[in-house]
Amino acid sequence: MIISDDDNNKVKPKREKTDDLERKEVEFDRTYEKNIRPKTFEEYIGQTALKNTLKISIEASKKRELPLDHLLFYGPPGLGKTTLATIVANEMGVDIKITSAPSLERPRDIIGILMSLKGGEILFIDEIHRLNKVAEEILYPAMEDFFIDLTTGKSQTVKTMRVPVPKFTLIGATTKAGALSGPLRDRFGIIHRLEFYTPEELSRVIKRSSNILDIEIEDEAADEIALRSRATPRIANRLIKRSADYALVKHNGLITKDIAQNALNALSIDNLGLDTTDRELLRIIIDNYEGGPVGVETLAVALGEDVRTIEDVYEPFLLQSGLLQRTNRGRKVTRAAYQHLGKDPGNSQLELF
Repeated sequence: MIISDDDNNKVKPKREKTDDLERKEVEFDRTYEKNIRPKTFEEYIGQTALKNTLKISIEASKKRELPLDHLLFYGPPGLGKTTLATIVANEMGVDIKITSAPSLERPRDIIGILMSLKGGEILFIDEIHRLNKVAEEILYPAMEDFFIDLTTGKSQTVKTMRVPVPKFTLIGATTKAGALSGPLRDRFGIIHRLEFYTPEELSRVIKRSSNILDIEIEDEAADEIALRSRATPRIANRLIKRSADYALVKHNGLITKDIAQNALNALSIDNLGLDTTDRELLRIIIDNYEGGPVGVETLAVALGEDVRTIEDVYEPFLLQSGLLQRTNRGRKVTRAAYQHLGKDPGNSQLELF
C-alpha cells in the first residue's frame, strides 16, 4: 500500500512488515563484527602439536625472563597465523604491533617501527617474504644484537651510528617460506608450518564461531559447512555468515543441513569445497590440454587470473585434495579430478588418488 502526506511529498512504501527483518539484519551485522579470534591456546582449535611446542617455548621464556625467540609461521592463507601471533603476545603478557611487508617500503618505515617498540614487545610482519632487500638488511642486526645502523651526513662527512633498540620478538608469517632469503630465515629461532584442518576440527571452529555470533546451527549443518570449507578456518567462518543469511531469508534463522547445502549450492561451492574458479581451472587442463602438463603462466592467461593468485589461493587446496599435481613440466590433473567433474579420462596415464 502507498501513502502520501498532506504536503504532497514523495510517496513512500509502508515499511511495517519489513522493519523486524531489517532490525534482525542490522543486529546480525553488528554481532558479526565482534572479534571472533581466539585469545588463548585453550580457545584456539587445531594445530595441536604446534600449540604444545609454543606453550613450552613461552613458559621457558618467562622463566628465563627473556623475550621469546623470533618465530616464523608459514603455510597456506587462512589457517590462523595472525591469530597465533596475537595469542603468543597474550600468553607472554606483552603488546603486539602488526604490520605487513609491503607497507615497509622505505628504510624509515622499518626503522620507525623498530624504534617505537618497547622492551619485550612483539612485532608481527605478515607476508614477510615480500620484504625488500634494504628492510632485510636493517632487520639483521636488530634481530641478532638489538641495534640498528644509522648513517648521517653526506659524501665525506658520512658517519655511521649504532643505535640500540629494545629487545623484542619478531614473528613473521608467510605463505612462501621458500621465498625468504637464507640469511633472514636463519635468524628465526622457531619455525613452524601450519597444517590444513580436518573436517572434525573445522566443525568445532564453526560451532564456536556460531555461538559467539549468536547463530543457531545444527551439528549436521556444521559438519556440512566444514566439508566445503577447503580445510581452512577463514573460509569456514565466511561460509557461516553466508549460510546464516540464507537461513534468515529462506527459513526461520536456524541453519539445518538442508539449509546449509542450499546456501552453499547457491554459491556454487560443491561437496569438496571447490568453487567455480577451481572447477574451471581443472576443466581447462582437461579439455584444452588433455589433462596436462601445462605451465602455470599459460593457465593464468586461459583462466584470466594472476599467476600468484593461482599459486597461493587455488593450487594449495587442489594439491592437498589430490586433484592436481605439480610437476617439472607443469600442472597435471589426476584421475580423481576427472571423476569429480564427471569426465571420462579415456586412456590417459593418470595418477590414481
